[in-house]
Formats: sequence, C-alpha cells, structure tokens
Amino acid sequence: MDSRVSELFGGCCRPGGGPAMGGTLKARGAGGSSGCGGPKGKKKNGRNRGSKANNPPYLPPEAEDGNIEYKLKLVNPSQYRFEHLVTQMKWRLQEGRGEAVYQIGVEDNGLLVGLAEEEMRASLKTLHRMAEKVGADITVLREREVDYDSDVPRKITEVLVRKVPDNQQFLDLRVAVLGNVDSGKSTLLGVLTQGELDNGRGRARLNLFRHLHEIQSGRTSSISFEILGFNSKGEVVNYSDSRTAEEICESSSKMITFIDLAGHHKYLHTTIFGLTSYCPDCALLLVSANTGIAGTTREHLGLALALKVPFFIVVSKVDLCAKTTVERTVRQLERVLKQPGCHKVPMLVTSEDDAVTAAQQFAQSPNVTPIFTLSSVSGESLDLLKVFLNILPPLTNSKEQEELMQQLTEFQVDEIYTVPEVGTVVGGTLSSGICREGDQLVVGPTDDGCFLELRVCSIQRNRSACRVLRAGQAATLALGDFDRALLRKGMVMVSPEMNPTICSVFEAEIVLLFHATTFRRGFQVTVHVGNVRQTAVVEKIHAKDKLRTGEKAVVRFRFLKHPEYLKVGAKLLFREGVTKGIGHVTDVQAITAGEAQANMGF
Repeated sequence: MDSRVSELFGGCCRPGGGPAMGGTLKARGAGGSSGCGGPKGKKKNGRNRGSKANNPPYLPPEAEDGNIEYKLKLVNPSQYRFEHLVTQMKWRLQEGRGEAVYQIGVEDNGLLVGLAEEEMRASLKTLHRMAEKVGADITVLREREVDYDSDVPRKITEVLVRKVPDNQQFLDLRVAVLGNVDSGKSTLLGVLTQGELDNGRGRARLNLFRHLHEIQSGRTSSISFEILGFNSKGEVVNYSDSRTAEEICESSSKMITFIDLAGHHKYLHTTIFGLTSYCPDCALLLVSANTGIAGTTREHLGLALALKVPFFIVVSKVDLCAKTTVERTVRQLERVLKQPGCHKVPMLVTSEDDAVTAAQQFAQSPNVTPIFTLSSVSGESLDLLKVFLNILPPLTNSKEQEELMQQLTEFQVDEIYTVPEVGTVVGGTLSSGICREGDQLVVGPTDDGCFLELRVCSIQRNRSACRVLRAGQAATLALGDFDRALLRKGMVMVSPEMNPTICSVFEAEIVLLFHATTFRRGFQVTVHVGNVRQTAVVEKIHAKDKLRTGEKAVVRFRFLKHPEYLKVGAKLLFREGVTKGIGHVTDVQAITAGEAQANMGF
C-alpha cells in the first residue's frame, strides 16, 4: 500500500490533484465493454452507421480465463459444435460464478466485425438453445451498430447469461455503504429496497433503523443489512408488493446485500469493524452533492483504499442543487481520485449504456471508479445504479473460491443474539470450508484461552433457511441452548481437526498512515484484524526507536485483555484518536490455554 494514502487520513490533501492518471474516463457504449484503446474507427464511404466516429473498432483480445466470451457468429452449428459451445458456456459461467457475458459479432482478437440482421437473429437463437441446455437465462444488455467494410448494416449484441450454481440458492454480492453523516446512505438503501421514493424528510430510511435513538437523531450508529434482489431477467425484486425476505430470496437469482455503516466520526470504530469483519466484495461511497467531500468522507475513502476494497461513488441529493454545484462536486471527486495516494480513473455514468460499461470495467480493473449522480427524492438516474448492480459480476476469483472451500471450516463470530424458542444465535462470515446443519465445531478462544464444543442446529442466509454454508458467505447460525455468556465478538468457530492456536503477542509489518507526533514503544492502539477488535500495546519497534507519518516498520503488539485467534498474512488496521495505521500480521507467538491464563492473571 502506497504510504501516500496517509494524505487521506491526515487531512492534508493537495488541491488540484495529481497528473498521474490523466483525465476522466467517459464510458462509450459503442466502444465495447472494456473501453480500451486500439486505433480509432474510420468512416467507410463517408458514412457512419449510428456509431460515433471516435469509437475504437477493437476490444482487448479474448482472455482464456474470466467470464467474457467473444463469438463472431453462432449460425446453425453442427451437433458436435453445439455440444462444444455448451461446454464452453459452462466454463464461462463457472469463471463468473454464475454469470457470463457474450459479445456476438466480435472476433477472438477483439475486432468488432458485427453481423447482419438475419445472422444476428440466428446467433441469438443458438445462444438461447445453449442457455436452455445448461439451465440458464439470457438477457440482451445492448446492441450497437459498427462501421465495417460492408454495405449492409452490421450490429454487435452484448448478452448476459445468468445461472444460479447448483450448490447455491442465488448469486450473492456484498456491498458496504460508506459516506459522511447526513449524506443519505440509509435513505438511498430505503428507496432501493422498499421500492418507494423518499419524501425529502427521511421517510424512506425509517425501516432501516435498529434503535430508537437512531430514529430520533436520523443517524445510523450500528451495522444493519438490507437486501435487493434481481430475477433472471434483470428485474428488481424488493419489499414492494408486500414481499417478505423469504419471498425475495425465492424470486431472485442474484442478491445484493447492503451493509449499512455509520457515517458519524463517533461511530468510526463500528464502520471499521464492518469493513474488516464482513468482507464486502465492494463499497459504495456516498457523497452529498451540496456539501461535497466533507466530514468523514475522506477518511472512509482512505479506509477503502487501505483495506483494498474496490469502491464506486454515488453523488446524492442532486435535486437540492443547481447543475453547476453537482458538476463542481464531481470535479472535486475526480481531483481526489487522481491523486497519487488513490491512483484511480473516474468514470462518470450518465446513460444506461455507460452503466453496462462501468460494471464490466469495474470488475476487470481495480483502478476504474464509476461515479453516479442521482436523487432519492425525484428518482433521477436511480435506474442507472440498478442496472450497474444487476450486471456487476462477482469480484472474487472462482479458483480462489474453490481453494477456500477445500480448507477446514472457519466461521467468524461478528454478532450474538438470543432468539425466543431458538436459543443462542451467532452471525458472521464463513471465511473457509463448508458448514452444514448438525456440524460439530469448537468456538473460542475464551478469556482463559480455551475452545468449547458446540453443534450447529440451523442456518439462515438473508433471513431464509439454508442447509449448507460455503466459504465467503455470511449467515446466522443457531446454537441451541449454548450459553451466550461464553461467547463474544471476535471469536471463531472452527473444525476440531484444525487444532487452532491462540496468541497474546504478535508481530506485524505496518505503515503509519497518520500520527500527530511520534509513534513509540508503550503506545496503546485499538487493533482490527478481521473480526478481532481489541486494545493492544506496542512492545517493540524493530530497527527503530520511533515512527513518524508515512514510515514503515515491523512492530510487536501485545493484547491487553485476552488472547485472540490470528493467522499470519491477515490484514491489520489500528487506530487511536487521529492515529491510523495499516499492515499485515507477519508472526504470531502461539500459547497454550494454561499460558494464556497465567498471562492474563487467571
């Protein structure tokens, strides 16, 4: 991580931005899903059939991996060829974890050739047969004409193929919602998930609040989860029409789980916990058009960069501002995104075609940052965000997912409840392996360093029953009559075969993002590692006596209260007041339960 990210935490952002990334990337629909270079298209015979003269005639060459497939045409294939095409579609769906994009009329080298109307109709018919064979649905995303060496108009068609994997109920994408207080985060989620526009006074957000003081103040102080579904045709499925959560899950082939985080600086520790423990696929950074980058906006941006969480930006409340004010806020965001500490390419989304391009480029390149401008009151450009979320593919690699599922079970405990007639319930994320109803696991470490046996009685995902939980999925597990007093946030539930180790002392390679003076031995900070959140003291700074903002070092920490379960390589973030730092765990000093009791004074 570039130490210049510290500028986002220290409030010393340089005006005017940096020159590193050039200008804003403006999505061009006829330029294909990548928006990449290649020579500019020339007009043939002085004509331009509906496409812009500056559109490139090439896409990047087709990649063997990934979920994007180029096909010049699919006209009347032989039976052998058809079976081969079906196998190929299965591969692309597996790579996209249930989603694939077909570009019809494009050669494997990326040349935009296009097809005549009859050939395109026949190709789409073949593609529909292929999808039926594998049990998938297809949706035409967009069509565009290309200027090629032909007197007959030629088109390229982009098609989304979606199939829920056999071992899942629906495709799942977790989106953390960041932004300054009063930027409209909960209101936007209320509009998306309830299907009704806001009245301008926050009515849409009332169903999202969990506590009375949140309703009274209008400010989120806890982490809440909201769901937005899309069916196989890309249509929105939400709580409108009086649907329940179970009905939304049953009717959806793709589910967006929003993690609504707090915007007020007083609740920053809650926001950090949500980012580190719930493992979001990406983040939505909300910026109010009338205030611009204010309050904790810069700090939330820095957190997303530090934790390497891809993010896109939504500029809200455009109905309250003049067009010039919205444009000024967008320019301000572009300057910040182009700074050396961010190194992002902003992409302003102004049409449905832009939204399709933005979703695909966002998944392919971590540097691309789409920017939406919308209103939760008038509904302006709200559909563009829905198109983006519908098309946005899973951002994790399918091979990595398979490797995680082959490992032993490890479930992070983030929330603890007591439910009448059910008993103790824990919520969290399965970081590796597979968890089934009836599994025998061990949970810990307790304050004295022990792991206790328990049984998983039932599982729920997005408030609907689920029998099997797979790596990367979030859920709640019912533990029956297990004593809630023995549980705390930050514990893990693992397979007994794992023989988990615990530690009170660990070392980490860190970058000090911001500190007002010097960072020395004896300084106490709150450490976040995954779902672990505890105060630790700096015991030693290797090879140095002290650290200043931007400097790197290997530091030894000691937990003050109780031992924790840590793994080498885990991302680490620590804070104390304005002090911020990031890094990763390099070494843990494993101890036994007896040693833990002696160290902690038991």
